[in-house]
Amino acid sequence: MEAEPFLGVARSLRGRAWRERPGDARAAAAIAEREGLPDIAARVLANRGVTPEAAPAFLRPQLRTTLPDPSCLKDMDMAAERLADAAEAGETVAVFADYDVDGATSAALLARFLEAAGGKASVHVPDRITEGYGPNEAAFDRFAAEGRRLVLLVDCGTTAFGPLAHAAGLGLECVVLDHHLPEARLPEALAVVNPNRLDETGELGGLAAVGVVFLLVVAANRALRRRGHYRFRPEPDLREWLDLVALGTVADVMELTGLNRTFVARGLEVLARRGNPGIAALLAAAGVERQPGAYHLGFVLGPRINAGGRVGEAGLGARLLASGDAEEACRLAEMLERLNGERRQVEADVLAAALAMEPEEGAPFVLAVGEGWHPGVVGIVASRLVERYRRPALVGALEGARIRGSARSVPGVPIGPAILAARDEGLLEAGGGHDMAAGFTLDLGKRGAFEAFLAERLGPLAPAEERVAPLDIDAGLSVAGASAGLLGHLAAVEPFGRGNPEPVFALPAVRVRHARIVGKNHVRADLADAGGGRLAAIAFRSAETPLGRALLETEGGALHVAGTLRADDWRGNGAVQLVISDAAPADTAP
Repeated sequence: MEAEPFLGVARSLRGRAWRERPGDARAAAAIAEREGLPDIAARVLANRGVTPEAAPAFLRPQLRTTLPDPSCLKDMDMAAERLADAAEAGETVAVFADYDVDGATSAALLARFLEAAGGKASVHVPDRITEGYGPNEAAFDRFAAEGRRLVLLVDCGTTAFGPLAHAAGLGLECVVLDHHLPEARLPEALAVVNPNRLDETGELGGLAAVGVVFLLVVAANRALRRRGHYRFRPEPDLREWLDLVALGTVADVMELTGLNRTFVARGLEVLARRGNPGIAALLAAAGVERQPGAYHLGFVLGPRINAGGRVGEAGLGARLLASGDAEEACRLAEMLERLNGERRQVEADVLAAALAMEPEEGAPFVLAVGEGWHPGVVGIVASRLVERYRRPALVGALEGARIRGSARSVPGVPIGPAILAARDEGLLEAGGGHDMAAGFTLDLGKRGAFEAFLAERLGPLAPAEERVAPLDIDAGLSVAGASAGLLGHLAAVEPFGRGNPEPVFALPAVRVRHARIVGKNHVRADLADAGGGRLAAIAFRSAETPLGRALLETEGGALHVAGTLRADDWRGNGAVQLVISDAAPADTAP
């Protein structure tokens, strides 16, 4: 029997039913007693399926217990021995990296390891406009002309059959370090380390590329130690680079469970010391003074590092993260901060144009294509369309007779395999990705056939509009209960992200006061209850939505409001705010 909607909300202003997140009350009580946690924090843990026995490891994740032997991955030993050879010989290694945060952190991690171990990295990030996505023959020609012998491809390369065959013909030894979905065959390379290979167990399939690279660094460092390489030079402390691993993992929206949770939890501890000059400079440029959390990785640092690859110089992010020079880091951070502002405007323009193209009612996906759209923002715009229409979205920039685009999806509708299948059918020139995101290149003349193919493949999987996913509520909360003390208790459950979502609380029948638009499209308001409590709240990107309009038009009126609690950086002084995710009319005022 289906449970009654939480607070009776069967259809909210965002079209969602509210339901109490299922959890084991007895497990919550046991966790609270054993771990000395307040009831509400223990309840949040139990709601996420954490048992009393598993709670200690969840609350205090440690590398020594969660880090696997890197040799469990195919081709890892071969890759590690070759990287150790390069370090011993003082070789300059070419690193070809994707232009997103996962690629930038992976490249920076390799550069720092090689420098510490005696080698050197020459990092190349392809220009999105002139080179497109992924490995290309021109880059390999350049590596060969520069005398490089070893090329490490990070966050790309698994399906780059032609370019890697070309590299092999040039005598280059290529090692692929990736996590994107492969095909049955693998490219011609010295090693292909990818936990999603079809001959892998899949146990590490949720790693970002930077997680794969960290395992390689562990294995190569072990090989160097075994060879006695560190008898006359200090051995690097690999844990000091976990800030890079955490950043790439969160920015690539990997599930924060298991090893990824450990990477991020320990990486945030490293990040708090701000030992990486690039990260420290970027936090300063963004005005972040307090200890950063997972939110700052995904929504403050991530977009700024991405900005170089989207609307500026592609390699800026990797250079920033690899830099050991504080002055250079400050200069690069300022450039990325400026580019991020430009990216916001370009994104807003493309999003407005994409929204003007109303999708066909009932279509299982959204496809928006425009001439002159900047290819660096199509992925972000696709994400915004997913939020708006709650179905997979593909956004492409029309360049002559070719569409170059990105796709984003919803849970349960894997877009990466669909893109790969379309490529195998000859409908795409290039394409690849994973379940939630993919990239593609499409000949304009094949657009109709491509759309028909996707409709047939995604149609049975796409959720109907009336089956919008419910909003899971962890607990009801009063305005007075939304305190800094509660936020402190919830810190034990962090880091939050995909796979470990932030707790969502519902505040019943609160009065909305002083609602106003801030920034370009956000709504800020104060919430009050009958006891006189006040709580600052904000609903991002909502001014033109039913949610935002309700907040703006309900001055003094009552709404049930749901959202997550965060520190209010705008007000400071330990203040707490509710980040509103949904609301519904309240039948009675308090």
